[in-house]
Amino acid sequence: MNRQIVQLFALFAVLFGVLVVFTSRWTVIEAESLADNPNNRRPLIEEQRIPRGLILASDGRTVIARSRGQGRGQNRLYTRSYPQGGLFAHPIGFSYIRNGRRGLELSRNDDLVGEEDEFESILSGLESRDQEGNDVVTNLDVAGTEAARDGLAGRKGAVVAIEPRTGKVRVMVSVPEYDPNAIPTQIRQLNRDSENQPLLNRTTQELYPPGSTFKVVTATAALDTGTVQPDTVIDGSSPRTISGVPLENAGGQDFGPISFTDALTNSVNTVFAQVGERVGRERLVEYMRRFGFYEDPQLDYPGAQMIASGILNGDGDFVDDGFDVGRVAIGQGGLEGEIRSSPLQMAQVAAAVANRGRLMKPRLTDRIVRKDGRVSERIQPDLQAVVMKPETAEELAGMMSRVVEEGTGTAAALSGITVAGKTGTAEVGANREFTQPWFICFAPVENPRMAVAVTVERTTGQGGTVAAPIAKSVLEALLGGAAG
Repeated sequence: MNRQIVQLFALFAVLFGVLVVFTSRWTVIEAESLADNPNNRRPLIEEQRIPRGLILASDGRTVIARSRGQGRGQNRLYTRSYPQGGLFAHPIGFSYIRNGRRGLELSRNDDLVGEEDEFESILSGLESRDQEGNDVVTNLDVAGTEAARDGLAGRKGAVVAIEPRTGKVRVMVSVPEYDPNAIPTQIRQLNRDSENQPLLNRTTQELYPPGSTFKVVTATAALDTGTVQPDTVIDGSSPRTISGVPLENAGGQDFGPISFTDALTNSVNTVFAQVGERVGRERLVEYMRRFGFYEDPQLDYPGAQMIASGILNGDGDFVDDGFDVGRVAIGQGGLEGEIRSSPLQMAQVAAAVANRGRLMKPRLTDRIVRKDGRVSERIQPDLQAVVMKPETAEELAGMMSRVVEEGTGTAAALSGITVAGKTGTAEVGANREFTQPWFICFAPVENPRMAVAVTVERTTGQGGTVAAPIAKSVLEALLGGAAG
């Protein structure tokens, strides 16, 4: 009898222990992940009674998101509205009881609902204060964003602009856009639009072949390791055998012996493929990692809405060995490994060169402001990586300036402002019948204030004629200055 009682007691003890473990798991250990789960509606229901803070553009005046109250007393509920429509839809996202949260509305949710620590909660209780959200002031520039959207002119594509010294994201535009005000009634239609994918943030969630803009990464590795110098002469003949297969320059143009600077100016494939082979796979991947490839961007943005850039094989897996380094070095590749990049990643490449080799973490938020006007938090610049020596960045800046002055990127030239840039035109489509034009740049070269990346999906044009003019208009909006 005593033995049965002991066994029964042991069983209850085990069951009680299991109950404690699972209760602790959900209430303590995994409480935050449970609250952040998009399928968990309880936080949204509770937060409907809290007036979420405003989301503002960088000028501190333009309202991007606000809450509107309905009802009285305990029945008063708040719903979100977006005065700018689709202009900031992708970086800001949306927040609705039935549709969940996305974008900055999700990543800054605690601030927007006025989440407090234990001490602040006690004070609020003593003072009988109702919970209310803080305002989030972003780094997003209205004029620059409008210029990017107008430049794409309805064509699928993406534009990102970053301050090199601070990492502030001034422009994040993805087209097609959507109107966050229409989410409650049109979410199903938007999700079903597989052709246009309007909810997809192409700046952070889509990978494209970067074409010759990737030559900036190759040039960084080559110059920083002393593999070549800007004046090193290399044979630019076309075609040239790379990894056992002939490689041609654009249009089959034959340059003969040419300096490394001139090779970047004219985007000579055969030169950069040879340089890529000299650098080697290991060093090239090392410098890619320094730029931020092979990891999600370190942006204050939901992780589920970002994707890493890197070299992908035919199975869609990231690889760091076994690829054709010569072709990857010019922004191409094959089934064993082909380079793919998001627009945000290529904007960071340009920003690192502009900032003398120092890559800053990108950030959408500038500051968090309480309802009484006090700044509760100001997001400070944060170094992500030292990519290259300052001398290397200076050499690259000079080489990229030549691209805009007399090379393939002249369409980005500004009057009175020196621009450094690099064009790219990748062939895409089942039969390579379309192009993916790119342009990355920064300006002014002497004191860089802005870095920009532009890409347009499935066109028949070139980076210098399709993407460069868009970058130019964005620079004009952000920096001022007439067209050159």
